[in-house]
Amino acid sequence: MSDLAPLAEAVAVDPLVGHPADYHVFHQFLERCKSLPAITTSVCWPMSDVALKGAVEAASEGLIKPTLVGPEAELKALAAKIGEDISSFPILNAENESQAADISVAMCRSGKAQAMMKGSLHTDVLMKSAMARDTGLRTSRRITHVFVMDTPAYARTLLITDAAINIEPELEDKVHIVQNAIDLAHALGIPEPKVALLSAVETVNPKIKSTLDAAALCKMADRGQITGGILDGPLAFDTAVSAKAASIKNLISPVTGQADILVVPDLESGNMLAKQLEYLGGAQLAGIVLGARVPAILTSRADSAETRLTSCAVAVLLHYANHPIQTA
Repeated sequence: MSDLAPLAEAVAVDPLVGHPADYHVFHQFLERCKSLPAITTSVCWPMSDVALKGAVEAASEGLIKPTLVGPEAELKALAAKIGEDISSFPILNAENESQAADISVAMCRSGKAQAMMKGSLHTDVLMKSAMARDTGLRTSRRITHVFVMDTPAYARTLLITDAAINIEPELEDKVHIVQNAIDLAHALGIPEPKVALLSAVETVNPKIKSTLDAAALCKMADRGQITGGILDGPLAFDTAVSAKAASIKNLISPVTGQADILVVPDLESGNMLAKQLEYLGGAQLAGIVLGARVPAILTSRADSAETRLTSCAVAVLLHYANHPIQTA
């Protein structure tokens, strides 16, 4: 047998089957939420088994108070089919995905919901409504996405951004991408996150745009244009997460080998990186949209109910970081 065979057996998992409940990072988020009130959440088009189960489970765990947005009769039929009781949840009738997205966004915009949760509709449909200039959820920040990763081989919380919304971000976009991720890290209990600006190499190369952007972002952090974290880049993935790799390459940095946030060059590289960690590395991931008026729980239609549960926990922590509970 190959020496690599035991390792292959250890990490080969099917993420659609499920992951251990005691993952070293995510269970901490769920524990912290137990002392926090549930947040009102518009659940947009939960018309699949896993989408509806995820919302029901998040409600039973005390994370959200859901309002289900979709065709009422079909929602009730789906709940009966999968054996879930949704009789206590308000339902706002919507005839199609686009109408459901508009209703969910309007709830958040009016203050009737403190968060929004994507169900089984396509991301583009929901985000089109959320990003509408006059009726959406825009703020002065650019809307960005973060995957929060719980990776068995890495002892730290790992945030990957942006892997779902900004396709080919320019430098100005990356300023928002980085700052949004830093603010989320603070909400998750990381007081001074280490931010690795990823590229294929560790030196600035005028022919590789991501290295130029990384150098500019680092200088912007030095000048106080990005705050709350420690930035370094360009860094390759190996030097960002492996102190040994950084040592071999003679890199000395407070970020190498212990990055909390990985800022990817573009959506394609980020999406592939996150999915590789999930499908080949046994990682569990949560998805959240930042920069909008409320947190948007953005998960893949293939995600498990427990992934949706953890995404809700991230939204809860973010909400109360931005809106602390007032004590008498």
